[in-house]
This record gives sequence, C-alpha cells and structure tokens, in this order.
Amino acid sequence: MKSLNKKIISGLAIAGIGGLYYAWLSNRKLQIPSYVDVVSNFDTQQYMGKWYEIARLDFKYEKNLSDVSATYFLNKNGTIEVYNRGFDLIEEKWTEVKGKATFNGEEGMGALKVSFFGPFYSGYNVVMMEPDYETALVFGESHDYMWILSRENTISEEVKQKYLLYAQEKGYDVNKLTWTKQD
Repeated sequence: MKSLNKKIISGLAIAGIGGLYYAWLSNRKLQIPSYVDVVSNFDTQQYMGKWYEIARLDFKYEKNLSDVSATYFLNKNGTIEVYNRGFDLIEEKWTEVKGKATFNGEEGMGALKVSFFGPFYSGYNVVMMEPDYETALVFGESHDYMWILSRENTISEEVKQKYLLYAQEKGYDVNKLTWTKQD
C-alpha cells in the first residue's frame, strides 16, 4: 500500500511540475531580436481576417506550398486563433494547421508570439505595415523567418521594393525568398 501511495504522490508531483512548466512556456515573453523595431499603435481588430502570403523565407513546414494564406480570428479572451492553409504541390492536396497567438509583451505593439505545437511559441514581429492594413512585413525571431503578406494575392512593385530594401538593411538575404504562387 505504501508503494502505491508513493507512486500516486510521485505521479501527481510530476504532473504538477509538468503543468507549471507548460504554464511557464505559454506565458513567457520571447526575446525580440535587437535589430527588430515592431509596428507601434498595432490595431489587433484591423489585423484580423485573411492574409495572402506573397513571399517567405522557406522552411520545412511550408516547403512546396502554393496558395498560402493565414486567417486570424480574435477570441473573446484576447487570444488570437490562427488558421494557415496552403496547397502542397508534391502531395497535390491542401494542408491546414491551426494555432494560437498572443501578444509578446505589451498590447498595441506588433510583437506577437505564435504557437502551432502546444506550449512552444515562435516570434511573429510585424515590422512594417501600410496604414490601411493592406500589406505587412513580418520577421520571425531570427534571420531565418520572414514573410510578406497582403490582403490581396499581389502587391504593388513600390511596396515590394520598400519591404525588400528594409529587410536587406536588417540583414535578411532577400535573394533566398520564395515568391508564393497564388492562383
């Protein structure tokens, strides 16, 4: 009986520690790279809705995807639901993933953290945006992650060049961008 009680107590202790660790991971503030200046006066409501991916620095979860879009929904508790979708050109099928986002620090700043895998978050920093919330430039937490997003499936050459120049100035290799095919 003592052995069973010890196992139960050990199990509860492990579960409690695991729960605390999960809570810590979910609530911790991510380090924003020193070269990143996020958009101030970020209007969460205006950012909600569908965005088309115009370009990205490719990584394993988006390899071979076309027609990529991200849709954001604001929950009543202030968290943001994220729904990403793209067409896998190799598998010839749609792939979808749901995630969540919260502010990475103070609300009203374009610094968010996004999770598609439990308590593990990545930086999502809106660094440039047109005043009408029609296009956005987003940096991740390192020079390996960058996206150009638009409410339409194309952007003007003027905005494109402005975003590319800014990204280059911040150390991004824009020659490695994948320009997302949008049909």
